[in-house]
Amino acid sequence: MTTTVLATPRILVYSATTEYRHDSIPTAIAALKELGQKNNIYFDATEDQNQFNDDSLATYDALLFLSNSGEGSFGVLFLTFTDKPREVLNESGKQAFQNYLNKGGNYIGIHAASACLFNTTFYQKQVGALFDYHPELQPVTFVVIDKNHPSTSMLPDRWIYTEEVYNFRSDPRTVGAQVILSVDESSYTDTGVRNYTQGTPHPIAWYQEHGAGAEDPSSAGRSFYTSLGHLSSTWEDQNFLAHVLGGIQWTLASNTTRAMNADGKVGALPDGGITSTSSGAESTSTGGPTPNGARSSSVSTGIALAALPATFVSMVWLS
Repeated sequence: MTTTVLATPRILVYSATTEYRHDSIPTAIAALKELGQKNNIYFDATEDQNQFNDDSLATYDALLFLSNSGEGSFGVLFLTFTDKPREVLNESGKQAFQNYLNKGGNYIGIHAASACLFNTTFYQKQVGALFDYHPELQPVTFVVIDKNHPSTSMLPDRWIYTEEVYNFRSDPRTVGAQVILSVDESSYTDTGVRNYTQGTPHPIAWYQEHGAGAEDPSSAGRSFYTSLGHLSSTWEDQNFLAHVLGGIQWTLASNTTRAMNADGKVGALPDGGITSTSSGAESTSTGGPTPNGARSSSVSTGIALAALPATFVSMVWLS
């Protein structure tokens, strides 16, 4: 089986915050940049709300929200407020985001991407569940539920790691999400009070084949979320990076954008096409123009996602 990729996919990484700001954000962007040198995806990084307009968003195959703390009633974790705007996105930006999802746009959320836009219903559905609280940072044992998903296929069945264990305000399964990573709740100490039902097993990472944030989910793009990613050192861990990259590649394999579907309404414009076989064989594109005048090259697109190795395939970074 052969899959033709019509364009080099593009992702907008959005890391704006209005309340607590993670020190790991610059490290995370740098890590994505390093991955970008080895894999066939263009990344743009921004904290400019003005990028959220219909014309701009229509050029991206996915929007990646990175630790965007803000606009919400936080628990004890977020007690310091500044004079910055309280909204991660203004109303026009939210509308453009909604329009993008309605056209089949894809979404990726990492760590505190679930700790923003608490008052925006479509975002709550698209991310799957919103952050409630977490116990103190400590070593915990994460448990892989689905070894077939590319974001977890390379992880140990039980993964001991130092991380914040997020608790959520709802169960992501209620909007159709499939939980793929959980946590052994006996492996850490949690003295917090759970005021919400988040379901069992404890959700840590999940995906939606059709993101529930679109007004017509049947034609929606994909959604992937992982609550991991708090520490800067996390973004130097190869297991974690493989987890994130697997989720990104799975998301981009959605058939709703121009890279995968000639009838797609959003995503990168055709650049000559890149063909990949399910056996992992590579072929060179026709070398059409790519963003910023770069030229496409011989790459593996990772379409056979269930068989992705832990090593990464060719990607280009767009700053």
